Amino acid sequence: MAAAGSLAKHEQILVLDPPTDLKFKGPFTDVVTTNLKLRNPSERKVCFKVKTTAPRRYCVRPNSGIIDPGSSVIVSVMLQPFDYDPNEKSKHKFMVQTTYAPPNISDLEAVWKEAKPDELMDSKLRCVFEMPNENDKLNDIDASKPAPVLNTSKQDGPMPKPHSVSLNDTETRKLVEECKRLQAEVMKLTDENQHLRDEGLRLRKVAHSDKSGSPTALALRDNGSNSLPSLLVVIAAIFIGFFLGKFIL
Repeated sequence: MAAAGSLAKHEQILVLDPPTDLKFKGPFTDVVTTNLKLRNPSERKVCFKVKTTAPRRYCVRPNSGIIDPGSSVIVSVMLQPFDYDPNEKSKHKFMVQTTYAPPNISDLEAVWKEAKPDELMDSKLRCVFEMPNENDKLNDIDASKPAPVLNTSKQDGPMPKPHSVSLNDTETRKLVEECKRLQAEVMKLTDENQHLRDEGLRLRKVAHSDKSGSPTALALRDNGSNSLPSLLVVIAAIFIGFFLGKFIL
């Protein structure tokens, strides 16, 4: 009885979360990862390693290490893609094996080789495969959709009116008619200007041909040369008055 008691294993010192089951939620067409938290509540360092009955189906990181007193380690268990059969129950299992670390540890592999059976502690977990139900699928779809953009203009009140208000049909017609009238005046003034230029050219020719330099020829020349600037001043005044009137109103 004493020998049997001495060979009995110690109770697992680490706290496992989850404690008994590793759940993997499908679909299993891609790698599915679940996490296992190992917490060391003791005052000593603890060595751990994670084993599985199906090493080709899983990737475990980290699969071994040392946990300081009061610290925790997250172990990621990655299930490789496979063809899921809901009628087939999973027989895969994991075991977390631990032992207290020696005071001056330098080689973790040597610790496991030199550890006595009664110094080892272990916990076993089974693997559970779950397919998402319809509600989970709908939730996943809703979560993947982008959030709707709220129309803040409706909630906060009417949109402020812009500073430039568009013209209505009546004002547009008036503006078009005004433009046509101004174009007609411009054409008329252009014709008169051309007529005056021709008259000025004719008077200059007469002045050049008039060798006597009569007062009549000189007066006609002055009138022709002075008419052109006056006409340009009139045209500029009309356009300036038009645009100032539009901007002020």
